Amino acid sequence: MEFSHLNKKQQPKMVNVGDKKISHRKATAKATMFLGEALISLFENNELVTKKGAVFQTAIIAGIQAVKKTHELIPMCHPLLIDGVEIDINIINKLEIELICTVTMEGKTGVEMEALTGVSAAALTVYDMCKSVSKAMIIKEIMLLEKTGGKSDYSL
Repeated sequence: MEFSHLNKKQQPKMVNVGDKKISHRKATAKATMFLGEALISLFENNELVTKKGAVFQTAIIAGIQAVKKTHELIPMCHPLLIDGVEIDINIINKLEIELICTVTMEGKTGVEMEALTGVSAAALTVYDMCKSVSKAMIIKEIMLLEKTGGKSDYSL
């Protein structure tokens, strides 16, 4: 097995995507977060407005910003011209929420890291905005659900 980000001397490198063909790229990532019944009971109509602002709306904006800055956070990621980002946050039961981030673009490299970064930043923003009520929140899992375009597709 070879890692694409290592050269023949096993030193880090940024993958050269110059010879790849442009294709439609799409990736979707998910995070599940435990908030607890007491915190979730404060939400009305799938939103909680705090002194810092609307929790889910702010988390969505933070996630979009993070997608656009992924290359600044993850060393081997290329700067990308993102076509679209959609983040959806929903209460899934009395204890948990689910965050989904989908990123699309036309390009030579995938957007998996952007989707994972976006959903992570959104989850961290929910934590930040709700920590004055409860610090018992848990970001339980962050995973890639699907990616299309390029050499191979993936679906969980």
